Amino acid sequence: MTEETTGRHVRVVLVDDHRMFRTGVQAEIGQTESTGVEVVGEAADVDQAITVITATRPEVVLLDVHLPGGGGVEVLRRSAAMMAAAENPVRFLALSVSDAAEDVIGVIRGGARGYVTKTITGTDLVDSIFRVQDGDAVFSPRLAGFVLDAFASTDAPPVDEDMDRLTQREREVLRLIARGYAYKEIAKQLFISVKTVESHVSAVLRKLQLSNRHELTRWATARRLV
Repeated sequence: MTEETTGRHVRVVLVDDHRMFRTGVQAEIGQTESTGVEVVGEAADVDQAITVITATRPEVVLLDVHLPGGGGVEVLRRSAAMMAAAENPVRFLALSVSDAAEDVIGVIRGGARGYVTKTITGTDLVDSIFRVQDGDAVFSPRLAGFVLDAFASTDAPPVDEDMDRLTQREREVLRLIARGYAYKEIAKQLFISVKTVESHVSAVLRKLQLSNRHELTRWATARRLV
């Protein structure tokens, strides 16, 4: 199936902090003549993403959940006006290695139209991009249950305002601290410096009005985040 036979075309921006992954996605779906997908920009962090999305105004953004600068939810927050535009709105499809419920719910609550994992095939990803362009909601099969549980169930948990104060990266650091990881181990796992970990921990303690990591661990355990 080619663009000529389908008559379809969509302009896409790739947002992921791993250059090799962006290159792979570009190679898989970016052959415009055969897929109808034109990759018009790439970004590796939140600030780059906003700059590129604002400059190119794509129909669809493929958005990773975990990004330097605040994560995918921060990109969504700062793109709210473009998503809400009456003409040519920018739509977001989360594409992440994570299948954690909190990640799925976080970006959907932020305004993404769908969420698929990086195990998806190129053909299915192209199909998902066009469906999101049309305004449909798209999810990898098992992830749809998370969304139904959170948004359709009458006993869905309320929005946690304390958690919503934290950036995606701060939440990641919070969970690892609560699980007993040392700063050096967290830095290695998240590919950031120990100093950056310390800054995130300080921000989390300040935002949650806690005094130390022991209080933080109790707070996280009470919310079943550990």
